[in-house]
Amino acid sequence: MKNFKFLLIGVLFGIVLSKTEVISWYRIYEMFKFQSFHMYGIIGSAVVLGIVVFYFFNQGKIKNYKGSQIAIEAKEKGFARTIIGGTIFGLGWGLIGACPGPMFILLGRGVFSIVIVIIGALLGALLYHALKKKLPH
Repeated sequence: MKNFKFLLIGVLFGIVLSKTEVISWYRIYEMFKFQSFHMYGIIGSAVVLGIVVFYFFNQGKIKNYKGSQIAIEAKEKGFARTIIGGTIFGLGWGLIGACPGPMFILLGRGVFSIVIVIIGALLGALLYHALKKKLPH
């Protein structure tokens, strides 16, 4: 029961993504064909919001749920891993028509064929975990 607030935030986030049609395959298709600004506007506003939130993380004004300061560790720069990972993610997103968050929203809305995609995503995560020491990081 103590984590109920996180469940509530997740449900509200799912409702917002549903109402803004972010989970719509047609909207994603429009984005990849450069036919509509809808998804680019949503993604762009999420990037701007992320920049603002990270600024407040670094200032120490936003704390985690336990009251501790959030510290974000710097990551090594890597061209190959960014290009390879981004390409795999983008191809999967384009072929499936859903990124990881909306997959679960689609399941909640009754699109049960998305279970195959969720299983594939979980298998991909397991495969990455098994191979991560051999991959460029």
